[in-house]
Amino acid sequence: MDPVIFLFSSSSTFSSSSSQSRAALSLLGYCYYHMQDFTNAAECYEQLTQLHPEVEGYRLYYAQSLYGACVYPEAMKATFLLDNPTSHTKMIKLQASIKYGEEEYSGAKTLVEQLPQDDPDYDVDMGCLLYKEGEYEEACKKFMSAMQVLGYQPELSYNIGLCYYSMKQYGQALKFIGEIIERGIREHPELSVGMTTEGIDVRSVGNTLILHETALIEGFNLKAAIEYQLKNCDAAQEALTDMPPRSEEELDPVTLHNQALMNMDKKPSEGFEKLAFLLQQIPFPPVTFGNLLLLYCKYEYFDLAADVMAENAHLTYKFLTPVRTTVLITQAKIYWYITVVLSYRYIPVLMAQAKIYWYITVVLSCRYIPVLMAQAKIYWNRENYQMVEKIFRKSVEFCNEHDTWKLNVAHVLFMQENKYKEAIGFYEPIVKKHYDNILNVSAVVLANLCVSYIMTSQNEEAEELMRKIEKEEEQISYDDPDKKVFHLCIVNLVIGTLYCAKGNYDFGITRVIKSLEPYNKKVAHCFSIRQFWNILLESQLHYSTEPAMIEQPLEEDRMHIGKNTVTYESRLLKALFYEVIGWNQ
Repeated sequence: MDPVIFLFSSSSTFSSSSSQSRAALSLLGYCYYHMQDFTNAAECYEQLTQLHPEVEGYRLYYAQSLYGACVYPEAMKATFLLDNPTSHTKMIKLQASIKYGEEEYSGAKTLVEQLPQDDPDYDVDMGCLLYKEGEYEEACKKFMSAMQVLGYQPELSYNIGLCYYSMKQYGQALKFIGEIIERGIREHPELSVGMTTEGIDVRSVGNTLILHETALIEGFNLKAAIEYQLKNCDAAQEALTDMPPRSEEELDPVTLHNQALMNMDKKPSEGFEKLAFLLQQIPFPPVTFGNLLLLYCKYEYFDLAADVMAENAHLTYKFLTPVRTTVLITQAKIYWYITVVLSYRYIPVLMAQAKIYWYITVVLSCRYIPVLMAQAKIYWNRENYQMVEKIFRKSVEFCNEHDTWKLNVAHVLFMQENKYKEAIGFYEPIVKKHYDNILNVSAVVLANLCVSYIMTSQNEEAEELMRKIEKEEEQISYDDPDKKVFHLCIVNLVIGTLYCAKGNYDFGITRVIKSLEPYNKKVAHCFSIRQFWNILLESQLHYSTEPAMIEQPLEEDRMHIGKNTVTYESRLLKALFYEVIGWNQ
């Protein structure tokens, strides 16, 4: 169909006189429609309805093209021009589809109920409406009933798989997806399924009618989603590359969204660009908005997340409901970030709002702690520990029995370096709670408690705690000689570092050395200078493209591409080594 469109669209062939040709416009509209270029198809059929108003079919195709282009108000108006009784059922189906696209599900249901119940599309339409209502099991039954009447159809198989996916019955979902893929490969080898994954360079198959009818794109996207939910990231990415090849501008919104999400760790900049682009399209996958905000928050681009919410207020109210924990956390992070940027004076007001919200919903759902920690983290990152302490103190009436809250209060008191005694009051209950299995406590907590004891002249308590840790580590070594534990190692390293920082190098270095005992378990290798030199040489040869530091995806001031490599770091270490041994003097 591409050559036909090129032929008729070229200025030399498709002249003003031939643009009035019924045959030319009809053929061009047909080609556009089946290539899913609904906007151009609508233009062709609009001209045909004006040139030949007596032909009912053109008015129907015009309305269908507008619906395909997601221009729902104009599509609905166009359906009112279908006055032929023979088109009445088609008009009802199209109007129901338009209402469904506009998310007016009650209106769509009213229209579907006007169809005869023996109409094959009745069960399909009712299944779609039941799915939107969250009645996945009933929807699945409707789709299966329709398949018994209509026979096997890929889109029905996909709908059934989608229902099972929503019910978290992934095995059943994969069964129906597998059938879609197997039939697609067997019946349409020209679609080049799996060729891209195998590294074969193939041309785009385009968005053809055949591709649409096979439901391969939908099937592979659903398979990718299932693998992603099961934490099989490699399999999810493979599902996306297995689908029939298309150029990037031909990709549908769901595929573009999935590519962005599943390649975020490797290509975050591209991922952000794709998700931001999708927000400007109509329609886009509903989860796009929430995912973009979450990813902005993950990479701590709170200002960009706030901008997106401000620019898309209608989407904020539509998609970000307080029912969802993840969205609550996102909103909290952005909310607190804005208050930090604007002024500190809003904190009491916002805390009052948080208290009210806590009484309404958080008591039941335990969502206050994540909100509180998200707020505190912003000040923590700014090293404003006094403000973090202030936030925690205002929440004491809600959280004083919560271990996460107590642990973070202990950390922030410890970091202020003049409140070690208060920090002990929060660290001790946590440690004593697990005293019989002390290695279940984080090594950092134990190290901080020991340092707090030392800084408050409670050396005996610190030594007792360290003996307890050592005793448990010895017992583990006896029970499982191959198991490595590093709690005492970390405690000694922290204490040694503390004494070195205070100028007591003799005792500090002694502690650092002690942290490495026994050497056969705490030190994996003892490198000779020659081994060290060989490692540097190997790094130079084989890691010229490996980044030495992971940069933020949207960072404006990036490192020079030649410097951010393991090879460059190896050469720099060699230069420093030469300087230390005096080779360059």
